[in-house]
Amino acid sequence: MAQKDWSWIGDWTARRALLTPKREAMIDNIQKKKYTFEDLDSRANQVARVLLDFGVEKGDRVGIYSKNRFDFLDVLFACGKIGAILTPFNVRLTVPELEYLIDKTSPTTFFYDPALKSQFDGFRSSLDKKPVVVLGEKSTDGNSDLDSLMKKKSSSGVERPSITLDDPYLIVFTGGTTGLPKGAVLSHGLVFWNSVNTIVSWGLRPDDIQPLLFPLFHTGGINVLLIPFIHLGAKSIIMGDFDVNETLSVIEDEKCSIVIGVPTMFNMMSESPSFAKANFDSVRVFISGGAPCPVAIMEKYWARGKILKMGYGLTEVGPNNFYLPEIDVKRKPSSVGFSVFHCDMKVADDHGIEVPTGTVGELMLRGPHSFSGYWDEPEETAKTIELDGWVHTGDLVMRDEEGFYFITGRKKDMFISGGENVYPTEIEEILYKHPSILEAAVVGVPHEKWGEVGKAVIVLKPGKSLTQEEILEYLGEKLARYKIPKYYEFREELPKSAAGKILKRELVD
Repeated sequence: MAQKDWSWIGDWTARRALLTPKREAMIDNIQKKKYTFEDLDSRANQVARVLLDFGVEKGDRVGIYSKNRFDFLDVLFACGKIGAILTPFNVRLTVPELEYLIDKTSPTTFFYDPALKSQFDGFRSSLDKKPVVVLGEKSTDGNSDLDSLMKKKSSSGVERPSITLDDPYLIVFTGGTTGLPKGAVLSHGLVFWNSVNTIVSWGLRPDDIQPLLFPLFHTGGINVLLIPFIHLGAKSIIMGDFDVNETLSVIEDEKCSIVIGVPTMFNMMSESPSFAKANFDSVRVFISGGAPCPVAIMEKYWARGKILKMGYGLTEVGPNNFYLPEIDVKRKPSSVGFSVFHCDMKVADDHGIEVPTGTVGELMLRGPHSFSGYWDEPEETAKTIELDGWVHTGDLVMRDEEGFYFITGRKKDMFISGGENVYPTEIEEILYKHPSILEAAVVGVPHEKWGEVGKAVIVLKPGKSLTQEEILEYLGEKLARYKIPKYYEFREELPKSAAGKILKRELVD
């Protein structure tokens, strides 16, 4: 059966501008400018006309290589209007990785951030003679600049092609934890249903305000709250590179009500001297995603009288899949709660069969907010999406007798020591509670006798000291012997992704 043409799907700014044209939609905290929903739609129409003049058609890929900045959104919303597939490239990737992904996705037009010109020059030749546009104002390298192109275009609505829920809207590259990154194809349907799930399940409100802390080249930047906020008519603040004190200041000055980030961000904020005096009266909830958040970090926000809880998502599904009621946060601090409204989930063994309550297994998800597959990767797609629609997440979870879900770690992060399963998240949770430890990560490494043993990589708080013997004594009181890491390494910092997630693969390497 053919998919129905949804005339409005993908045109997020036009419908919101029709309903609330003069409501403040965005604050560009970098340029210190404010925009209404009417402004967003006008700018998106202008960029859509720029793309059409370049010959971009429905289904064509539009590449963008940029940090978080306001005109990234112009390109995002313009692509939605004309059915083009926005393909954001991670600014932390190496030139060979970028060249590989550009060759694989063949963008017909490419935008780049002038702040990244030197990096862009490294892979410019891989774009052949495709149109290249520099974001912002006057280009210094002969390429067109977006501001000048937009000024020449009408801000009235553009003619839209037939677009269905199954049509691709985004290609978002996964973290590439093993091998080269894969391009997850996110349809207009995924983006729409994730927005519905988030608004309905999280209880979002039109008067909500968020600082956008996730990178826009990740699904988190686009889908966690940005699109749901446009859908609802709420306000987002476009932040630049993460800065602890600037974030605390914006939360207070702009009266943010929902703040979402990764554990590293919340840990850094809580360690800032400004944390204790920051005014959080407007904040309804802090939500940590991207990786399990140690309770020790949560407790610092609880001590301020505010809720900090965990969420869970992945590029391939959602990314918003769970909701933990505020009333249960302190009772079930390590839980991510229950499934969002339109989402099925199960905890399965290696054969996809559901395991009993209280047993650790792989989280599998199914729903209208699932991805369409990996771009030009049929074998990887078949490994991830079952014929009946269940998606393998690669994450290990446990569901308790009350139906609450708990993330125990990545399937690939678990290691077996002397025949026993060891889950690094459990060990890290305890390490974070030590008063001298700022950050910690545990990985499995080969061992002749036990097969694998744990290695803990630790960052100490400023001015603190700690020996391996003291850590062993501390852990010996709290963990079974086979769970206690055998090796320890102290570092000044841990390797992190652009989203602030700890890169454990680099610790193993």
